Amino acid sequence: MPDDSELIALYSGQILALAADIPHAELLETPMAEVRKRAPLCGSNVAVGLDYDGEKITRFGMDVKACALGQASASILGAQALGLTEAQVLAARDQLKALLKADGATPDTPFEGYEVLRPARGFKNRHASIMLALEATLTAITETKKMAQP
Repeated sequence: MPDDSELIALYSGQILALAADIPHAELLETPMAEVRKRAPLCGSNVAVGLDYDGEKITRFGMDVKACALGQASASILGAQALGLTEAQVLAARDQLKALLKADGATPDTPFEGYEVLRPARGFKNRHASIMLALEATLTAITETKKMAQP
């Protein structure tokens, strides 16, 4: 179990700055899909609304009620969301999960900013909150693809 000094270090100025400035921090009016995800262990919630043209995200908004780590993660995603493909979001999700669970490599561009969350790998109770925005985004993309099917 990490000690108090590691917990204090975890909430670095960089993480707190990201948490305080989340891009696209309002849900969209009439999105193609809107998904809410909750981390049961900590109670963090993230709702994502988006439009997806079959290839990329064309509109994006979210409502984030999470710890600073979940907010920082949502901020990193929000800064890159417009124009992302499903494959890019999936890769970011998988690479962030590997970074947290197995001390994996820094996620690929444009998600190298997730490196700031590396200190959270020892705090397993925070992992679900960190993953929420990416998980909600992937589910919302899936929902838009279902609507497009005849």
